[in-house]
Order: sequence, then structure tokens, then C-alpha cells
Amino acid sequence: MQSSLSYRTALAASAWRTLRGTPALRHAATLGSRWNSSSASTDRPRPQPKNSNAAFAFTVGSLLSGAIGYYVATQSGQASDRASAELNSQYGSQEDFRNAIEELKRLFPEEDTVTTDAEHLEEHGFSENDYHPGSKPSVVVYPSSTEDVVKIVKTAVKYKMPIIPYSGATSLEGHFRAPTVGGICVDMSKMDRIIEIHEADSDVVCQPGLRWMDLNETLKKQGIPLFFPLDPAPGATFGGMLSTGCSGTNAVRYGTAKAEWFLNATVVLPSGEVIKTRRRARKSSAGFDTTKLFIGAEGTLGIVTEVTIRLAPLLPTNVAVVQFPDVRKATEAVSEIVNSGVGIQCVELCDEQFMKATNIYGMSSRKWPEKDSLFFKFQGPTPRALQETGDIVKKIAQKYGGTGFALAKSEKEASDLWMDRKNALYSSLALIPGARGWSTDVCVPPSRLPELVYGTKEDLEAHGIVYTIVGHVGDGNFHALLLFSNDEELEKARAAVGRMVHRAIALDGTCTGEHGVGLGKRDYLYEELGEGTVELMKTIKKAVDPLNLFNPGKLYPDTLKPEAAKKSDLVPHA
Repeated sequence: MQSSLSYRTALAASAWRTLRGTPALRHAATLGSRWNSSSASTDRPRPQPKNSNAAFAFTVGSLLSGAIGYYVATQSGQASDRASAELNSQYGSQEDFRNAIEELKRLFPEEDTVTTDAEHLEEHGFSENDYHPGSKPSVVVYPSSTEDVVKIVKTAVKYKMPIIPYSGATSLEGHFRAPTVGGICVDMSKMDRIIEIHEADSDVVCQPGLRWMDLNETLKKQGIPLFFPLDPAPGATFGGMLSTGCSGTNAVRYGTAKAEWFLNATVVLPSGEVIKTRRRARKSSAGFDTTKLFIGAEGTLGIVTEVTIRLAPLLPTNVAVVQFPDVRKATEAVSEIVNSGVGIQCVELCDEQFMKATNIYGMSSRKWPEKDSLFFKFQGPTPRALQETGDIVKKIAQKYGGTGFALAKSEKEASDLWMDRKNALYSSLALIPGARGWSTDVCVPPSRLPELVYGTKEDLEAHGIVYTIVGHVGDGNFHALLLFSNDEELEKARAAVGRMVHRAIALDGTCTGEHGVGLGKRDYLYEELGEGTVELMKTIKKAVDPLNLFNPGKLYPDTLKPEAAKKSDLVPHA
């Protein structure tokens, strides 16, 4: 009851702060005073209602309803006319947090469900995958069901304690860092069951802690010729994949998590309420697509506890590699190949630095020409279809200066060729023994990719940064790995990532095609999306999570700074 009351109180306070001082509320107050004046104009005493509290509540409710209606009806839609939707940053005291932890231990007496072990906190507050500031949670809880998550959320609301969802921990932008005050890390790894497989409908119902590779392996073992085609990092789970709007090398054929691959989700809201976003039907035009409200929200609007995902037919594939004179010729070839309609499942651009790194790494079955190259994965129902696709791609590649076209002659050779692409991280690190790498991604319209790549290469070489570039060229999405060996070089890499983002946005692109926003890229959203869109996102966040308990500090940027608006004027070769 107390937590529910706290949530409702916060919601009411949030509404009041939003409306306070607006023409809407002043207008409603004027109407109210006129009503009172009119009612009091007679000299006769008015009879008092039996329940004055009810009358007062009715009056206030009417005024607020009128204010809200007037507010919505009279807004011009210009961002400059709206108050900035700042998010709450006031949480419970450290004593409140200690009480919350004790309550969680009473709610979950099972061993290893609630832990404050230093090693566990360290693991859940830092990452070897990125270089954003680490911050440990106060406690880690391992729920096993939706009901468990509800208990955790209600405890968090009661004590005003932040909640940080934790999934596969493969993210690269600091998505699961706790705020500096601490918080409850909700580790979903125990919720990894496949609930139902509907082969006839090509869908699966599962829990969020299930890894996509484990699902595909299960389908294979059961002889079901279907698979889940989105392919981010190998350890990624469905909860994290939904929350970051992920994709991978297959996106040129199958799109991203923001397509229709997630049919529905069961979500625990910050109020503790459980919703299911829609039924299992393949399509629906019934109201808002609330599933997509949570895709890419990075755990800031709710905790996903169950999903229904679509599957695709598992078709035969083959792999080919071809070299080009430069990135522009390779990109032009890909545009014509994709538009020809042949069966392309993946097409990856690997720059000459990457091919050099692959040779140094020494795990490949061949010595590669150190040129800008394309790795293709073809898809088709028969060997003949795959061969025809290979013939068409070879012909188009040659038209744009492609040489050394190699089509795998066996499944093993295809696997070996593709492994050279998948070994990108380890191969790239071989360029500087003992170095570490900062991995980042940006995305632009495919035709603008050469400008982005050339501008980035020019910038990195001017600053003496060793790098490799790998791109999902069919989507205009590319990943750069910037190598460094000390703190000074780390800061140079950090600054280069910022320039890369500004360059991509200036080319009508995005600060992230796959990795998500998290801590690392939230400051770029005003530049990319505009003030109106960002403030709308914040307004939704405040409506759903007025206490700002769910994954605070991620996704939503702080108030727009005047100088931030100038960044969009940067030229591509900044």
C-alpha cells in the first residue's frame, strides 16, 4: 500500500509540476474563481454539502481535468514553448537503501537470490567491454519469475531506490551501470527458459535471460528448420536485445529488433503493474504498438519478463569474398547487388587495415590481399540458387573493379571464410600486441558511407590512432575499433569517437546503428533527434516512471546546452 501510494503521489506531483504556471492552469483557475463568484452572488446562505471533502476533490479534479485539456489543446507544438521535462534525481537515503536490502532478503530467503557480495557487485558495476565510468549497485537480486520482479519493483518504489536491469552484459555503452547513489541490480540470468515453441506459427515464447544462440541451437537439435535471425554479440539475451533495439550482420536481409521480430512482451512497469503489450497474432492494427515503446528504451520504462519472438526459415547459405580498389567502388557495387534482388543474407565491408590485421593474427586458412574487401553470405533454397547468386554478384563486382572473387566450394570452406570476418576483435588487436580497443558504431544512409569512412580514416590517421573498420555496408552501419596502450591514447580515442558521431549525424545518420545509447551516447541525442523529440521521450519517461527509478542516467540527455545546437553545423570531414 505504501509503495502504491508513493507512486501515485509522485505521479500527481509530476503532473502538477508540468502544469504549474502554464496558461492551462491559470485558465482553469480563472474559471474556478468565476464559478465561485457566481455561486456567491446571492445574499442567501448556501447549504453546505454533507461531504465537503468530496466536493473539494470534485472541484480540484474538474480544475485539473480542464487544465490538462486546455494545455493539450493550446500547445503550439514548438519545443521552445514547453518546459523541459527534467527527470527526478532525488532518491531514498542510505538508511532507506539498507532497509530495502533487508526487506528483499526477507522476500527472497533462498540462498544466492539476494547478494551484497563484493565480487558480485563489482561484476555488475563494471565491464571489460567499454571504457565508461564504472559504478557498483548496492545489491544484486536474481528473480525467477514475473512475480519476483514485481516484488523487487514494489520494494524499490517503497524506499525510492533505483533499479538497474542486467541481462547478457555484452553492451558497449555502459547500459547497466548503477547511479552513484547505488541501486538494485536485477540480474535476469535465472529467467532463461523456452516456454513454448510454435513451429506451425514460426514463433517462440521465452524468458528474457535466454541467449539467442542457445535458442537457435535448441531448434537445431529438435530438427525444427527455423531460426532467430538477429545476430548481435554471441552472449546477448532476448531481454537486452529488445531493450537496445539490436541487430547484427543479418540486418541487410532481416532488419533489426525494431522490425516485427518481437511480437509482444510482458513488462513490469515502475508502478509494479504487469502488462502484456499485445496477443500472439502475427499482425495487429489494434491501437498503439506498445511493444515498440519498450524496444530501444534500454530498461528505462519497464523490465521485460517474457517475450514472443518470430522465427525465420533456415535456408542454405554460402560465402564469397572479393577485393576492391577502394571503399567507394565497394559501396557502389553493394548498392547494385542489393537492388538486383539476389539472396544476400550479409554483406560486410572490411577495410585494408582489417585485412592486414587478419594476416598478422594468423588464424586464417589463407593469406589475404590487404585491400578493402567485401565478405558476402548468400542465401537460397537450393545449391543452384546459391550458384546463380554467386554468378550475378561476381559479374556486378567486376563491373566496379572487384578482383579475386572467391566462392566457397564446401560448407567447411564457407565456415572458415566467415570466421575470418567474425574474428574481427581478436584480429584487430593483433595490430599492436598488448593493446586494448575501443569499439564504437555509427550509421548513415548507405550511399553516404564512403564519405563517412574516408572522413573517419583521415581524422584517425591525423591523430595517430591505429584502427580497423568493419561495416555492415548494406545498411550504412560501420564499426571502428580504436587501439590504445595507455591513458593518453585512451583519451585520444574517446575524443575521436565524438568526432565520428558528429560526422555521421552531419551526413543524416545516427550516433549508433546497433550498440544503443546508454551512458556513452546520450549527449548526442539533441543533435541527432532535435529538442522536440528528446523532450517528448522525457515526457513519456516521466509519465511512466515519475520517480525515475528505472535505469536512471541512461538514454535521456541532460538539458540542452546552448553550444550543443551548434554541433550539427560540423562538416563531414571535421
